[in-house]
Amino acid sequence: MPNTPKVLIVDDEEQFCASMLKILTARKISATAVNRGQDALAEIFRTSYDVILLDVKMPGISGIEVLKQLKEKGSQAEVIVLSGHASLDTAVEIVKYGAYDYLLKPCDVDELLVKISNAYEQRLEKQKFR
Repeated sequence: MPNTPKVLIVDDEEQFCASMLKILTARKISATAVNRGQDALAEIFRTSYDVILLDVKMPGISGIEVLKQLKEKGSQAEVIVLSGHASLDTAVEIVKYGAYDYLLKPCDVDELLVKISNAYEQRLEKQKFR
């Protein structure tokens, strides 16, 4: 396992994806981006990721549905859910389906980087017990 996480960014906002890719790669973090939930599910089961940044509202399959399917299919990736809209119902669903954390967009880049690092550490800890 490398010293930095492999991150998948799932967001229908192409500018957000491009910005996050630039930020992560500048920090030597391997990252890939997709713009639809369906593409995320295909990518996640084709390639192993440590951390997934997942938008809630996307056309087609929502982020919550992607999260649900990930967990049902046994993905070990830690998921950080990002949303532009605060909602208690959404937060409850996200916790129910096992997301690592939930952040409101726009979020502070440094805070997001800390969350990614912490999620990766948790993933590594869980792997020790497998």
